Amino acid sequence: MKLTVVGFWGAYPEVDSATSCYLLEKDGYQLLLDCGSGALAQLPKYTTVMDLDAVFVSHYHQDHIADLGVLQYHFLVQNAIHHTKKVLPIYGHCEDEKAFAKLNHQATKGMAYFPNERVDIGPLTITFLRTKHPVPCYAMRITDGESTVVYTADSSYQDTFIPFAKNADLFITDCSFYKGQNATGAGHMTSEESAIIAKKACVSHLLLSHHPHFGDRKQLKKEAASVYQGKINLAESGFQWQPSSS
Repeated sequence: MKLTVVGFWGAYPEVDSATSCYLLEKDGYQLLLDCGSGALAQLPKYTTVMDLDAVFVSHYHQDHIADLGVLQYHFLVQNAIHHTKKVLPIYGHCEDEKAFAKLNHQATKGMAYFPNERVDIGPLTITFLRTKHPVPCYAMRITDGESTVVYTADSSYQDTFIPFAKNADLFITDCSFYKGQNATGAGHMTSEESAIIAKKACVSHLLLSHHPHFGDRKQLKKEAASVYQGKINLAESGFQWQPSSS
């Protein structure tokens, strides 16, 4: 597997960047995790958008779905230009019926996933865990049978992340606050809380993402490193991970 960070900010994108969006590739199969604001301006740096095979949405906050409409128009226009009829499946939970309905478009089809059921898609298997967030949101554990990526999406700290992320090769965490701050009320985590999960779950590589727009972000890595002694990176646009790089 190969993962590329397309967007990593929380709330809104900074200059020439995007909010939550990750490209996962395996044997030519391309899956997008979330599609936040600015994602469609960044994605062509890493792939041809029409080569996407599926999108998985963790929840329906705008910093995770804002560019879905832009993605739908991209497919619509490109189909018209090239006289094709490609339909992109977009997977989301259906606990918000209005939001789920918007996944359907002339060139996209909404597909429901359910928390207690795994999804086998292309060469990948995905399982889900409900997170602690103001709206229904799901973390994802993705494996190709050889390596495993776990994405917390948005959440405050919960012990259930520890078995869910157990022995993951890459652990992408919500890291919206600094050590000592109260992130729970906002439904997010601190650098320290992310590191505690990484340590207890024995993950190989911690990727701190969904960053705050205040403070010195380098401090997030330092704070996490005081708890978790494994490999740590701050998410940045274009950051790439493969099992051999861990």
